[in-house]
Amino acid sequence: MPAAAAPIISSVQKLVLYETRARYFLVGSNHAETKYRVLKIDRTEPKDLVIIDDRHVYTQQEVRELLGRLDLGNRTKMGQKGSSGLFRAVSAFGVVGFVRFLEGYYIVLITKRRKMADIGGHAIYKIEDTNMIYIPNDSVRITHPDEARYLRVFQNVDLSSNFYFSYSYDLSHSLQYNLTVLRMPLEMLKSETTQTRQESFDIFEDEGLITQGGSGVFGICSEPYMKYVWNGELLDIIKNTVHRDWLLYIIHGFCGQSKLLIYGRPVYVTLIARRSSKFAGTRFLKRGANCEGDVANEVETEQILCDASVMSFTAGSYSSYVQVRGSVPLYWSQDISTMMPKPPITLDQADPFAHVAALHFDQMLQRFGSPIIILNLVKEREKRKHERILSEELVAAVTYLNQFLPPEHRIIYIPWDMAKYTKSKLCNVLDRLNVIAESVVKKTGFFVNRPDSYCSILRPDEKWNELGGCVISTGRLQTGVLRTNCVDCLDRTNTAQFMVGKCALAYQLYSLGLIDKPNLQFDTDAVRLFEELYEDHGDTLSLQYGGSQLVHRVKTYRKIAPWTQHSKDIMQTLSRYYSNAFSDADRQDSINLFLGVFHPTEGKPHLWELPTDFYLHHKNTMRLLPTRRSYTYWWTPEVIKHLPLPYDEVICAANLKKLIVKKFHKYEEEIDIHNEFFRPYELSSFDDTFCLAMTSSARDFMPKTFGIDPSPFTVRKPDETGKSVLGNKSNREEAVLQRKTAASAPPPPSEEAVSSSSEDDSGTDREEEGSVSQRSTPVKMTDTGDSAKVTENVVQPMKEVYGINLSDGLSEEDLSIYLRFVQLGQSQHNQDKSSQQFCSRCPDGVIKLTPISAFSQDNIYEVQPPQVDRKSTEIFQAHIQASQGIMQPLGKEDTSMYREYIRNRYL
Repeated sequence: MPAAAAPIISSVQKLVLYETRARYFLVGSNHAETKYRVLKIDRTEPKDLVIIDDRHVYTQQEVRELLGRLDLGNRTKMGQKGSSGLFRAVSAFGVVGFVRFLEGYYIVLITKRRKMADIGGHAIYKIEDTNMIYIPNDSVRITHPDEARYLRVFQNVDLSSNFYFSYSYDLSHSLQYNLTVLRMPLEMLKSETTQTRQESFDIFEDEGLITQGGSGVFGICSEPYMKYVWNGELLDIIKNTVHRDWLLYIIHGFCGQSKLLIYGRPVYVTLIARRSSKFAGTRFLKRGANCEGDVANEVETEQILCDASVMSFTAGSYSSYVQVRGSVPLYWSQDISTMMPKPPITLDQADPFAHVAALHFDQMLQRFGSPIIILNLVKEREKRKHERILSEELVAAVTYLNQFLPPEHRIIYIPWDMAKYTKSKLCNVLDRLNVIAESVVKKTGFFVNRPDSYCSILRPDEKWNELGGCVISTGRLQTGVLRTNCVDCLDRTNTAQFMVGKCALAYQLYSLGLIDKPNLQFDTDAVRLFEELYEDHGDTLSLQYGGSQLVHRVKTYRKIAPWTQHSKDIMQTLSRYYSNAFSDADRQDSINLFLGVFHPTEGKPHLWELPTDFYLHHKNTMRLLPTRRSYTYWWTPEVIKHLPLPYDEVICAANLKKLIVKKFHKYEEEIDIHNEFFRPYELSSFDDTFCLAMTSSARDFMPKTFGIDPSPFTVRKPDETGKSVLGNKSNREEAVLQRKTAASAPPPPSEEAVSSSSEDDSGTDREEEGSVSQRSTPVKMTDTGDSAKVTENVVQPMKEVYGINLSDGLSEEDLSIYLRFVQLGQSQHNQDKSSQQFCSRCPDGVIKLTPISAFSQDNIYEVQPPQVDRKSTEIFQAHIQASQGIMQPLGKEDTSMYREYIRNRYL
């Protein structure tokens, strides 16, 4: 069935900023450089931002003529060739946004990027470097003494650490949402296209549109989910002024991808974490929730599984599972002025009607549907009441809210004191987590874009038949979500999320027909690969929020961590304490300035003069909120009507307004993901190919010896794997430099300093500098000794490879069998006349097989080589000579063809 819709690919992927004394000209083009757009930015205004977008699509020739006229018109003297009037300032790959402090506006451009993942041909890039350029000309600049300090505070948010974007895939939404939008009924798309065309103020929007017959394809672009967009405030000033292709939304968190090879069949495992930009900040300075229901350290983690052998959202197989972490949704905080390792937990405001929790869970019902499952990992039994304060308040809030919800949509609360079970020698923590994970995945289900396989009907599995979610004709939908929290939402939360993700991964593999039972064992290549992804994910998120790497990992809870890990845990705890005590305040100021929570204003206190940022994040302290929700009907009415489905994915008028629908010809570049991915118009090198650089289960985890089962689902001993189970982290840390810090996180001090945790949580961002790796996992370095060992393993004895030793003499039985076979081949027989006539009718170019044995079922053939014409022989000889450096002169036809190509491509 042909695709009803396709994602719209941004036509602004390469940018060049040109400068004159009076203006900046920002020229953007698609990757093939066939379509161009131009922005004109005025430099004569000292404090205002004046941007003009003519919304015209230029060709390459038209842009060259335009730049030539601008160059000629801006020279000091007409006809003077010595000094150009138009300067090329910088090349870039996207616009992060525009920002103003106390003087004029700055433009922030992405100057370096690195591909991190690929989902259905849609590339996901990480920002590697940015450039911040002051717009007004020096002649009109009004200087301010505090401008430089604001600039330093703003740049303390390191955009080169864990910020991601895509030109064609909406990273702020889940895969389930993005594919649900593409499967909208054609009638809806047609009506929406008409409405968009009527309401659009872009007179060139449908220029060149070909809609003859059924050749048109609907292109869809959805509005991003602003909660996970980090440059929304920076783009807000130009959002209604420029074409949508100029708006490049970025997310903050983590993105990693690895290749799982199943007997040569490539399956991509992708992990994407989206950090919320609402109530964002550092560990002890952002706890609990604000008055709008946004919680601290809220991260949405999505694991995506796709069959990489088919690159299409329509024909390919895709599956995803989403889970969330976030602080306990109450008004609470911790005072760090006492310099205690575990500051006391304080409830700041009484909330008897769970107002803030109601707002938070209403947001979750709207985005994820029901059921909402809370896995609370904080301590329940303590000598001194500390973490238990949060548990008691959370239980009271959930109990109050549940009494008004319909029974089938009530919030499910699962308390489990993970720290207590960790200390017990009789209990296996991961076994208990596995039981919880099974029950959670059965309730929420997961997303897959294809119907159940026929093999699941022939060989039904009990666990599969009990799976929840919503089953539709085209696959399955995840309804509801697991929300995991401890105190910091770092160490314990990451291990719990890994166990739930491992359970969901088994169901995802089973749904795609890759395993026969929805179950995965530890110590397999697949689980090791997945565990490494989750550890990098946890380290990155932990560094962003807590200022250090994870303290307790999955191996810690499996109790197989090496003894050297304990000293590293101590150093990470110290590093976390140092960051929280001395660096978090500056990082919090940077985040507040970057996200637009604080706006510098002349005559008002500066950011560093504020005693607290409490009133910036709690808007009800500055003004009365317009309406207050009902204490009983605390949810949005439209949301509850469509449960268990998430309201954001329901096809209704409110959601259709969030879509931009346009009809294209099926070969238009804006929807041609084949050209976007393969790029046939440019020269590619296999060494630089992204799919060859990513972590692979066969190369990095499978044993290097022969004669073993290559399946990634086979349980292996620690010494059999390609990467050491116990030492792979330490080896990488010694071989590769410390990864870049996360956004707004300063690098840890040279003596890895300190932090405490109300819950033994911590983390680090491992972003590798090299361009070869596709994600934040460093390439494992080996020395000469290691390579020698690998060589010894590769050169195997002949008997192990072939099953016999060929240097030994043959047995009499084998020799007699071989002699009889030779005699059959040497026996000559007359051929049938019919076979001779048949062979004589064969054309010259066909290989002739002449039977020389009388046995029809076991025959031996003579092969007559085909006749090669003279022209083919000359081409082959010329090819051989070219490899030896002897080039043939070009003919007239070749020369004219090359000239025509140059004329069409560049002139």
